Amino acid sequence: MTKPYFGDGDKLLPQDIRRAYGGQAVIEGVMFAGKHVNVTAVRRKNDEIVFYEVPSVSKPWVQRLKKIPLVRGVVGIIESSAKGSQHLNFSMEAYAEDETSETKDNKADSNAQAATIDVTKESKEEKKSGGWSISMVVGVAVAGVLSFIFGKLIFTAVPAALEELLFAGVFSNKIGHNLLEGLIKIILLLTYLYFISMTPLIKRLFQYHGAEHKVISAYEAGEDLTVRNVQKYSRLHYRCGSSFIVFTVIVGVVIYSLPIFTWDSIWERVYIRILLLPVVLGISYEVLKWTNALRDIPVLRYLGYPGLWLQLLTTKEPQDEQVAVSIASFNRMRELEQQMTKA
Repeated sequence: MTKPYFGDGDKLLPQDIRRAYGGQAVIEGVMFAGKHVNVTAVRRKNDEIVFYEVPSVSKPWVQRLKKIPLVRGVVGIIESSAKGSQHLNFSMEAYAEDETSETKDNKADSNAQAATIDVTKESKEEKKSGGWSISMVVGVAVAGVLSFIFGKLIFTAVPAALEELLFAGVFSNKIGHNLLEGLIKIILLLTYLYFISMTPLIKRLFQYHGAEHKVISAYEAGEDLTVRNVQKYSRLHYRCGSSFIVFTVIVGVVIYSLPIFTWDSIWERVYIRILLLPVVLGISYEVLKWTNALRDIPVLRYLGYPGLWLQLLTTKEPQDEQVAVSIASFNRMRELEQQMTKA
């Protein structure tokens, strides 16, 4: 097996030039989030790339919360889950439309007109844009947040309950039980990721995930964003949400092992885990930012490696056409960012 490349030797630019952008893989495309706008590029069956553009607007009180350490992590995660769900559903709608058209007949190319959905000037009034309305967007955002919360609750409660049921009385101290709980979480996570990565659709999604990382790394290194240049970079990145998942497990073990958090029954144990979930998420977010800030220091860079190892499952090497879509999304986001900054 080829040893993974973690970015050693990347040319770095001053921090004010290397603005920290994030993104997300979607079905047959990539979303990039800027300060003012989020853009998704999706490749349709006829090879045309279409865009979904949504202004990145937060309430003033949300912006204030995002400046508070520990709190900003939870707020940012919920906000990104809501926005990410909109873009993921746009890509799913485009994919389903292509699949349906192809099933009905082979004339999709002549009948379908690729539409660029632009809602950067969306008013408060409910209006349709490419089949989407304000109520639909809000509904998708709420569904995304709820599914994220539900998923985190399940992933937090089930390992704790399993460990309590299977290994009750094995250790005389809480630390041993918490370590086993963390191990169960990792096993469940790796098993889940392995099996879903075997499906063709998810494999392509993970390839787009790798393309997203490559584009960000190439941009941060000051490269011209061509397919050839971008493909030189690693598909792994320190700021990835996959790394965040690993840190939630590690931080959880530490937090749950503190002497002030004790339990006498399986229900108390699960209850405590759920109550502490925002704390674990908040601290994990800070740890992720910390490891990213230290990634260029020879010894301390290894702190981020567990998250990079997990990305070996959640990313795949992208094809050139997938990298091209990722570049198109990033360039369009940057173009709109510049326009909005000048306005």
